[in-house]
Amino acid sequence: MKYPARAEKQVRKPSQKLMSETPTDSPEVPMENNLFPEVPDVEGKAKSNDNPAERLEAGSGKEECLESMSKRQRKKLLKQKQWEAQKDLRRQKRKEKRQKRKLERQSKLDSSSEGNDRKCMRREVVPSTLRLIVDCSFDDLMVLKDVKKLHKQIQRCYAENRKAFHPVQFYLTSHGGQLKTNMNENDKGWVNWKDIQIRTEHYSELIKKEDLVYLTSDSPDVLRELDEKKAYVIGGLVDHNHHKGITYKKAVEQGIGHAQLPLGNFVKMNSRKVLAVNHVFEIILAYLEKRDWKEAFFSVLPQRKGAVPLGEANDSSKHALSGKEDEDNDSDSS
Repeated sequence: MKYPARAEKQVRKPSQKLMSETPTDSPEVPMENNLFPEVPDVEGKAKSNDNPAERLEAGSGKEECLESMSKRQRKKLLKQKQWEAQKDLRRQKRKEKRQKRKLERQSKLDSSSEGNDRKCMRREVVPSTLRLIVDCSFDDLMVLKDVKKLHKQIQRCYAENRKAFHPVQFYLTSHGGQLKTNMNENDKGWVNWKDIQIRTEHYSELIKKEDLVYLTSDSPDVLRELDEKKAYVIGGLVDHNHHKGITYKKAVEQGIGHAQLPLGNFVKMNSRKVLAVNHVFEIILAYLEKRDWKEAFFSVLPQRKGAVPLGEANDSSKHALSGKEDEDNDSDSS
């Protein structure tokens, strides 16, 4: 049984070789087509059915085509289908990207023009000869919490003066104690502040007595106009109303001028006419720019003060304010 099988193999080998070399002469060509079906050319070299998508779109024999495709061809077909399906999405993304770039360019142009405007505005700044002093000689009357509040108010004064149209000659006198320690710990950059005189001396040692005017809400004198030859003093005290009239008493004892801002002539408030250091400072800056007390007050006064123009009805329900909230950050100046 073994020998005939071996002989059969030997007979078939030349037959297969002959068939592969001369397929046209062999009578078993149909068998060759069955044994070796034509494999679709993945690279697109076949004359028919080059595109897998076209092959599916033909309608007939879709299942047969999918079965005859290789795994690589099926992946390629799936990617092509996905590409076609996402065409609108890609177009929308490109459009959004173009719009984003356009907005960014416009934003850069706007910021550039704004910067130029600021430079122009800065060139128009005219410094005032008025001297504005924050008297820091009340350090021993404040706890650390209040000293920190005063520090923040001074920072605000400095920032507002730097960007004002008519910056004043800013003085910080009697600087030391808890205030200086807190500034060293939390704001080391204060030593590089510009356009400010930070002095350890008392203001009476730096300014002539006849030029000094202490701004205090307890003064019977009302300030009508600002004299830019004068030096106006703001009490650097966050007192929570514990030391009423202390700045007025100090001015009287030292024999210097004193006055209160004309707040009562233009504004009706639910609270006392005691303002924080930075509010007094900002009102002075606003008046130098606008030359109108009413505009100056309402451009600075916080909403919590419940301030309304004098003569108008004051809705207490909208502007109610507890005494504690009102005086937490106030000094004894106005």
